[in-house]
Amino acid sequence: MSLKEDSENMELAECTKNPGFQDSDGGVSVEQPAEQRLSTVVRLDSEYKQLEPFAGMPKEVLLLYSSQARYRIPREVLFWLTLSCALALVAVTATVIALSPRCLQWWQVSPVYQVYPRSFKDSDGDGVGDLKGIQEQIHHFQYLNIKSVWISPFYRSPMKDFGYDVEDFRDIDPRFGTMKDFDELLAKMHSNGLKLIMDFIPNHTSDRHRWFNLSRTRDPHYEDYYVWTDCNATSQRPNNWVSVFGNSSWTYDEVREQCYLHQFLKEQPDLNFRNLHVRKEIIDILVFWLKKGVDGFRMDAVKHILEASHLRDEPQVDPDKPPELIINEWDLHHDYTTTQLGLHDLLREWRAEMNVYSREPGRYRFMVTESYDYNEVGKTMMYYGTPLVKESDFPFNFYLLDLPQNSSGSWVQHLVNIWMNNMPQGQWPNWVVGNHDKPRIATSVGQGYVRVINMLLLTLPGTPTTYYGEEIGMENINITDSQVQDPAGKYNTSASRDPQRAPMQWSGDVNAGFNNKTNITWLPVHPDYKSINVEVQKRDERSVLAQYRFLNTLRQAELALSRGWFCYIHADENVFSFLREFDGLRKAFLVVLNFGKEAAITDLSSVSELPEKLEVLMSTMQASDGRVFHKSGIVTEEGEGLLIQYSTHTRFNPSHPGACYISEKACYLEVVDILYTC
Repeated sequence: MSLKEDSENMELAECTKNPGFQDSDGGVSVEQPAEQRLSTVVRLDSEYKQLEPFAGMPKEVLLLYSSQARYRIPREVLFWLTLSCALALVAVTATVIALSPRCLQWWQVSPVYQVYPRSFKDSDGDGVGDLKGIQEQIHHFQYLNIKSVWISPFYRSPMKDFGYDVEDFRDIDPRFGTMKDFDELLAKMHSNGLKLIMDFIPNHTSDRHRWFNLSRTRDPHYEDYYVWTDCNATSQRPNNWVSVFGNSSWTYDEVREQCYLHQFLKEQPDLNFRNLHVRKEIIDILVFWLKKGVDGFRMDAVKHILEASHLRDEPQVDPDKPPELIINEWDLHHDYTTTQLGLHDLLREWRAEMNVYSREPGRYRFMVTESYDYNEVGKTMMYYGTPLVKESDFPFNFYLLDLPQNSSGSWVQHLVNIWMNNMPQGQWPNWVVGNHDKPRIATSVGQGYVRVINMLLLTLPGTPTTYYGEEIGMENINITDSQVQDPAGKYNTSASRDPQRAPMQWSGDVNAGFNNKTNITWLPVHPDYKSINVEVQKRDERSVLAQYRFLNTLRQAELALSRGWFCYIHADENVFSFLREFDGLRKAFLVVLNFGKEAAITDLSSVSELPEKLEVLMSTMQASDGRVFHKSGIVTEEGEGLLIQYSTHTRFNPSHPGACYISEKACYLEVVDILYTC
């Protein structure tokens, strides 16, 4: 018999009948004999009831009841309600995402803390700070609530300029440790939520660098890696260009029998960035450190990277000065040796390469440029890039280095306004009052003003930079001629940068805790280290360190201080005052800073947006903490700063747009506790 025939004659022998089921014609199914039943059912009126065992509800019964209104309507209501809620949730989420302002980057959240490695902490007792010493002090950054640490050069170097003359960009100088020490430091910093910014020196190398030795012997590949020109041993000046450290920028090389350019020391020959191979070498070095996980770079001396190829004499500041007396950089207008055409193209190339390594969430690679442009602030602002092409995240702002020139509130406002008034819209400001090249601010203006300057830095908008020791008020040391280490100081003792590079004062122990193993320090420790050090200030809630830590923590916690509006309120011969507020947030801050030489009473009664009575949240002199002032008579002592917190529904910035600045506007919606773009 075929399979087809079998299938046509095939019938089910047994099945389970449902006695409660009605056929479509109204008849009742015929009940099977008892011996063929697989389950027992009963019929009670028109209801169906399943006894044991449970075999499931047949499709026909399900359809019968599901079509009834009492089942159908609730089901449809629940379905459409669920769908509506899901769509509403998606819509709200999309709206929140679309309206949310950009989160602050890690380099915007806290100050950048500069470590000068020779002077920070010595771990092996040789008198020179090192990478392991920095690792030992990571807890100090955490105590200060610092998130970003910039470490000055630690590349292999002959140390003619203390690391800014690089012999090998891919190696660590033995004085500072090994590559293993660096890898461990980087891993330890990352595990503690810290970011590491390296110093990068693109303009020049050491004269001991392999490239220079190959260039001076005219190796075909490296022949034009540096800037060479014809000259002879008796007349070594192809033009009148002058080095930053003084005297001619040209030095005769006996091996090549030509002169090479050096805008700094003669041991620091300038690279030739018009050579495409040099450009590629520099990018390869950046990639080497980016692959290691470095979080950013401070680009050193960027304005010197390119020079005019025609090598013409630069114009003299004093045209009547004899050319043979032109020996100082201030004697010339540097029209041909700084900020040349093509410079910003180079920086954009480096930024583009760093962007490749910034794609991983939370791993943005930061870039800051160093360029002292003095009164040519427009040149500095160009390092921000354009609205279409980004360069650095910000160029260093050195205008507050001029604070010691004048002790008045109006002068401080002027210095702040130089940056704020020229900064491209939407960019992020920054502030510097000291570094390894400039005198310590505590020495320049006096200890009495250290606290008020720290309050200024930590309440202004943007990112402050803290040079190691500023958080405790370290001062310059006095250096005798025999103690000079700085090459600039060997040319001119008064130009030495050694005084601001003294060992960090950690404690009142021997060598201020900088070197606990021997009695050696590469520079003398300041004699005041027993009273001005980290350990003693940690125990004093009124100390410079305690106030720095409080302000930095508050700055990161308060929207008005971290990303809010900055508005000028008042400036006179003593006091500089400003507001920090955030749209939609009732809490705001008034900052009153006395930089003058006497006590002052500030009258802010004309500022209608301020409440009549103001309570001091923090005073740098602490005696005024909690004090309540009427806004027509806010009293500050010489060198005192007041941080006043108040609550108001009236914002100052809408009615004073010319006095207020913000990098990226956002608003706060108190009802749901969210930020949105407004």
